[in-house]
Amino acid sequence: MSIDLSLDRIQRLYRFIQPYARPTIHIAGTNGKGSVSALTSSILSAAGLRVGRFNSPHLVSIYDCIYVNNQEASQQTYHSSRDEVERIARDKLIEVSSFEMLVLTALLIFERADVEIVVMEVGMGGRLDATNVIPDEAVMLSALTAVDLDHQAFLGNTVSEITKEKASIARRGKPFVLGPQKHPEVAEVARKVVKEVGGDFFSASAALQVPLNDRIHPVLPGTQFQPPSPHPIELDLPCFETRVSTLLPLHGSHQLDNVGLSALIISIAVDHPSCSSLKLRDRVTTEVIARGIANVSWPGRLSFHSIHSNLRDPTSPRFLVLADGAHNPASSTTLSSYITEYCSSLAPLNATITLTYILSLSHSPPKTPLQTLSPLLPPSLSPQLTVKVRVAVLRFTPPDGMPWVKSVPPSVLHSVVRSLCPKAELWAGDDDKTHDLPAALKWAASSPDPQLVIVAGSLYLAADFYRIIRTEI
Repeated sequence: MSIDLSLDRIQRLYRFIQPYARPTIHIAGTNGKGSVSALTSSILSAAGLRVGRFNSPHLVSIYDCIYVNNQEASQQTYHSSRDEVERIARDKLIEVSSFEMLVLTALLIFERADVEIVVMEVGMGGRLDATNVIPDEAVMLSALTAVDLDHQAFLGNTVSEITKEKASIARRGKPFVLGPQKHPEVAEVARKVVKEVGGDFFSASAALQVPLNDRIHPVLPGTQFQPPSPHPIELDLPCFETRVSTLLPLHGSHQLDNVGLSALIISIAVDHPSCSSLKLRDRVTTEVIARGIANVSWPGRLSFHSIHSNLRDPTSPRFLVLADGAHNPASSTTLSSYITEYCSSLAPLNATITLTYILSLSHSPPKTPLQTLSPLLPPSLSPQLTVKVRVAVLRFTPPDGMPWVKSVPPSVLHSVVRSLCPKAELWAGDDDKTHDLPAALKWAASSPDPQLVIVAGSLYLAADFYRIIRTEI
């Protein structure tokens, strides 16, 4: 079944499934919702709660969509619940999509595990997304991260239209928390939607203004690139008298917005009357929040990995890979800005550096490869730097259970990259193959110069990368 946004099918099937009653934090957004989900669940886990978390799409396998107490669902747990949902669907002659099946499987797993709270990431949009089948009484709080243009074929052609779809996860009498936004119309539209529903609107401040350069490790000419250190941050939360001081291991200035939104979600959950059943005031302290933020892990989002140049030879030299799921113009801009910031320490040295990009994109009209890659190529670095650019383009492995997801042929990407970056050294995978990443990494490793390798363009390509280096996660 292709994408058909509707709650009709899943609501019919849900009526025959064990009722879901776990207190739930429901998070929508174009960019950042996964990071906010990971941060929020990490803080709640640090408070000693039994926490469930749902994210989509999966990274390495379908099981890592569903976490219970910081552990991905076991195959036995997953298939036991999924088999039951599938049996009921067959018995009742109800056909649902694979994502709807995944959501109901997750709800059943969380209910059977008797978790105290669930952090649920929306799949696409909000109003008609399968996760919005959650009963009103179970939703404790809703949140909306950064909204931008993406999936216009399903959600609308303007930021305002997309915001309306995403903000429609708001519930009557429940808090709705809006994260910092690039587009001013988002706040106006979201506030109107929440008011019409009868929700309680809150807006996160983009007040976290801290320098990033002090966490970047300088790279000396002729040496290998080094991953950055966690960044010290401070948070002022309305429900606590003292500041939260901690280290943020997630990279990029956009993560300051995400951690600020997550911290505000926790603060509101502690104090809001609709969230009082969990008695979070007795369990969440500034020390708990600090520990939860410091412990967060979110692979595939500006994640650094040092890997061997020969994947089969543990004695071979290593090089640094930056893996990121940037898949639309907004997230590509974020990635580009981070690369610029990361390389800024080299500017005073008049250094020559090599950036090698390994790229794969989803075919997702009306979004075009040119729109997604333009923020990345050519890289925007200091004029004091001499930059050698190398680019590999390839297909990613089709994700399980998502037959509608198609990758852009490497021949098409090759033409786009050539138009954007004529002087780049190019390598292209086969249009008919979806397992070319090992060959692309081998090509990347062939450079004799110190380099940063960037794996980007799709979370599905990042997933391929993690399957190759599982031990690095």
